[in-house]
Amino acid sequence: MKDALSVLCLVLLVSVLEAAETKPNPANFIECLRYRTSPEYPITDAIFIADNTTTFLSSYLSYTKNKRFLSPNYEKLLAIVAAKHVSHIEATVICAKSNGVQLRTRSGGHDLEGLSYRSSVPFVILDMHNLRSITVDVSSKKAWVQSGATLGELYVKISEASQTLAFPAGVCPTVGAGGHISGGGYGNLLRKYGLTVDHVGDAQLVDVNGKLLNRATMGEDLFWAIRGGGGGSFGVILSWKINLVEVPKIMTVFRVNKTLEQGGTDVLYKWQLVSTKFPDDLFMRAWPQAVNGTKRGERTIAVVFYAQFLGTADKLMSIMKQSLPELGLKRKDCHQMSWFNTTLFWADFPAAKIYGTKYFLGNLQRLMQVKAKYDPENFFKNEQSIPPVHVM
Repeated sequence: MKDALSVLCLVLLVSVLEAAETKPNPANFIECLRYRTSPEYPITDAIFIADNTTTFLSSYLSYTKNKRFLSPNYEKLLAIVAAKHVSHIEATVICAKSNGVQLRTRSGGHDLEGLSYRSSVPFVILDMHNLRSITVDVSSKKAWVQSGATLGELYVKISEASQTLAFPAGVCPTVGAGGHISGGGYGNLLRKYGLTVDHVGDAQLVDVNGKLLNRATMGEDLFWAIRGGGGGSFGVILSWKINLVEVPKIMTVFRVNKTLEQGGTDVLYKWQLVSTKFPDDLFMRAWPQAVNGTKRGERTIAVVFYAQFLGTADKLMSIMKQSLPELGLKRKDCHQMSWFNTTLFWADFPAAKIYGTKYFLGNLQRLMQVKAKYDPENFFKNEQSIPPVHVM
């Protein structure tokens, strides 16, 4: 009797383990999607079955920013739904839930831990990159931005509408708005305007039941939670209504290096003491890094000081001479530009660094200086035009 009972328990255990390891049938999930969506907004073209086809791999890998996860880590992945309409989001939530499949939402893909595109259990990726519309209303100083849009796209739209409005968010232009805002968000306007979520007035969210909600219908507790608590924990954020902030037409930035031999350690120490007393209009950070030394094959440490000031270079010079004279800031280190161009400065795009050097040789630096003098805002530009010297 004991032997028979032991065998029965073993069979049951194996059955349970096999059931736990069984991958849900993608066909059931996809059939549910088709049933739940309207022919007016067909979802078929938005579905990518998890296989080794070129179309699937292209969709899976294109928004995988952490290269460690480029190896096949999609054994548990059933499909990717690259939603093109809110009804696709609603259907994906309902069908994933009813089929016992975990849902991972991906907007910009700057999730370096892979939480939006990896899982140890069967899952579906809801990719938001097709939902990236941005509407800016200058008169009300507000904008609606969908989660699939990047911060860079948002900054471009704002700058096209106004030269004196901005949005206090991060410096990396390829970060998705959905994840950045729901995680709290901060950037170079932090000291003046606080966190990104301090400037969110409304949101559209699809909840666990597949219903589209806004601030009024979701309630203040949920609206509070998604502003910093991470949208992926409470639903799928479709879009954010954001409040824009005022900035001057002319702002100033600088980048100054100080090696150990140049007293970089002492400047860094002094910066730590005085930086909290800077005016709110001034944001400054220090970034130690390894660089080449003065001798061939020699390496040393340099502290790179970056700053952004909501005002003119002359006023910034006055502040720095009083607060941090050890930095030795010179007027030529300061570059005046619009808020939008400061976002390019912080992103550190190497404009013309490769083709410009090869084509113009030793004339490139002079050409950029002339450009900065006569067209500092880089109005006349194309993909191979000469950039102002400060864009480098």
